[in-house]
Amino acid sequence: MNTSSRRLLLVEDDAAFARTLARSFERRGYTVRTLDRLEALQAALADGETFTHAVVDLKLAGGSSGLACVQALHAHDPSTIIVVLTGYASIATAVEAIKLGARHYLAKPSNTDDIEAAFARESGDPDAALGARQTSIKTLEWEHIHEVLAATGFNISEAARQLGMHRRTLARKLEKRRVK
Repeated sequence: MNTSSRRLLLVEDDAAFARTLARSFERRGYTVRTLDRLEALQAALADGETFTHAVVDLKLAGGSSGLACVQALHAHDPSTIIVVLTGYASIATAVEAIKLGARHYLAKPSNTDDIEAAFARESGDPDAALGARQTSIKTLEWEHIHEVLAATGFNISEAARQLGMHRRTLARKLEKRRVK
């Protein structure tokens, strides 16, 4: 693919991270557009903008879900190569992202090299090493919490209610496991 034809969309609400990532991709020959929420993406798509590649943060400001962005991008142009980047990685959200049209799902911290490698991967790796480690109860809890969060559109109050815990308890659990 001609480097001048690579149009990258970054959907990221952390302005400093988005600027850094955008500059890095621009140095690699991408034309970059940065948006910070689902509504801005919907407006851009309604204006007819198209992108060859997209990096979408899973959890956006205002409680928006990056999964809705993945769905909108894939519906607009199924050929867009989408990578979900998140500090809140879980199996449940990874599966949903792939089902909705993402090519890959990366946990933060990831750099431009990691993201470009994910763009280049067209299929799964049948030779990927299988983990010999048993899933811990904490990991199962973490995955269940994220499954409920995804089902509630990342509404912490509603997720806490469905999980039967206090909202502040859930917020503390999320902050403890946050990956930046």
